[in-house]
Amino acid sequence: MSLEITAKLLYSLPEQTGQGKNGTWVKQDFIVETEEQYPKKVCMSAWSEMVGQFKSYPPGTRLKISFRVESREYNGRWYTDVRPYKASVEAMAAGAGAPMDTPQADFAPSTSGPVAAQQAEDDLPF
Repeated sequence: MSLEITAKLLYSLPEQTGQGKNGTWVKQDFIVETEEQYPKKVCMSAWSEMVGQFKSYPPGTRLKISFRVESREYNGRWYTDVRPYKASVEAMAAGAGAPMDTPQADFAPSTSGPVAAQQAEDDLPF
């Protein structure tokens, strides 16, 4: 089962390494926060090359993350991991800012007309 979320990278936990039957492994947990009415923090466990990819993103980066939820049993207890397998930088939400290729001059306020006259009378900065 594959799932996908858009979340903001908050921080990373210390990197873990070890030796297994298939050689050396590397794992690092990253904490992300979902973007919804009631945001949730999620700990994602990145393995191998995904560790390097997540390390390349600074905290605060908005990411689109594809992941799998996996559970396993060990000594009568169950453990669940959220494992990302693909992550990419997500563009800002619509209306959050001007597109990168649009000149800012196109959005300059008008200096004439009734709205400009009323704005000139207001001495408040907002």
